[in-house]
Amino acid sequence: MEFKTIKMEIPDGANIIIGQTHFIKTAEDLYEVMVNSVPGMKFGVAFCEASGPCLVRVEGNDKELKDVAGRNAFNIAAGHAFVIVLKDAFPVNVLNAIKQCPEICSIFCATANPVEVIIAETELGRGVLGVVDGYKPKGIEGEADVKARKEFLRKIGYKLHS
Repeated sequence: MEFKTIKMEIPDGANIIIGQTHFIKTAEDLYEVMVNSVPGMKFGVAFCEASGPCLVRVEGNDKELKDVAGRNAFNIAAGHAFVIVLKDAFPVNVLNAIKQCPEICSIFCATANPVEVIIAETELGRGVLGVVDGYKPKGIEGEADVKARKEFLRKIGYKLHS
């Protein structure tokens, strides 16, 4: 068995969601989930087929994001892994809908941070062991950090102003 890390490509201003699914209709079903979740959102979806022709299936409404999702999925090259790259929305806007998609088994990450996917490769193929999502903590927040966090969440509209 060989272990590898695969760096994900994330365009400026974009987020990435990586997970595992189980069926060829995932690409189309995730397209429907995304297009029905946030009006005006741009996205690309890619899915690594694990049998038959074993292709990376790609859908989306933005050519650049479809291309990036496809490259990321092809670089992961693990059966039934999927990658969504999105702009003009946040993962929090779509995660519950993605989780409700009948084919979805798990979500490894949803982030705008740099991501490395940890892969195990055997004679059969590849599997995703997990992800490295961003950087390790530098400390524990203090009072000023709590204040800044709360102000930020209100500034971007995810908490009510008090």
